[in-house]
Amino acid sequence: MAHTAAIHTEKPSKWSGGSSPFKVEYGKLMMWFFLLSDSFTFGGLLIAYGTTRFATIGWPDPNVAFSKFPGISSSAPLAFVSLMTFILIISSVTMVLAVQAGKEMNKKDVVRYLILTIIGGLIFLSCQAWEWTHLYHEGAWWGANPFANSNGTQSTQNFTNFFFTITGFHGFHVFSGVCINVIMLIMTLCDKFEQRGHYLMIEKAGLYWHFVDLVWVFVFTCFYLV
Repeated sequence: MAHTAAIHTEKPSKWSGGSSPFKVEYGKLMMWFFLLSDSFTFGGLLIAYGTTRFATIGWPDPNVAFSKFPGISSSAPLAFVSLMTFILIISSVTMVLAVQAGKEMNKKDVVRYLILTIIGGLIFLSCQAWEWTHLYHEGAWWGANPFANSNGTQSTQNFTNFFFTITGFHGFHVFSGVCINVIMLIMTLCDKFEQRGHYLMIEKAGLYWHFVDLVWVFVFTCFYLV
């Protein structure tokens, strides 16, 4: 009996032209891999910071080191960095709305929420620039720490070295995220995603932006609260 060989052709994915072994579009899967590797870098830095801090007898009080607010002469412990955190969280919300609008093929709302996300990122970076400038004028920088320990003893340079390294590394990620969102905005305005029939690139950019926001929660907790 002759047997007929059946040729099975897999239906291409709506977005990628193929399907991954995990039923996830390849670009999104690669973004997850990148974020996982990047989380190891941040994790290593924060673990090194925590190990150094709790192995040290004294450490500066964050309520003293971060007590300034633009335009206010009196002490406002952690008020400015709390504002920065609020702005970044709101930008994460607008990014969620941009992704949702993309799934609904709503170009107008994608543009609106991307612009708001970009503005939030730029405001956060401006706030961080002000904080760094203020600390620099107080004598804080890599290799220089003007803040005494909370117990009154002389502190080491580890506090400022870790602070500027980790917050600077995170700030670079925020800047990269803003650049990515600007590119997404330009592509949206040029109808690139309308031509493709999907806004999956917005979703990938959203994954990166949410990762940056999540990392800031850990940075904020380690440096400003603990």
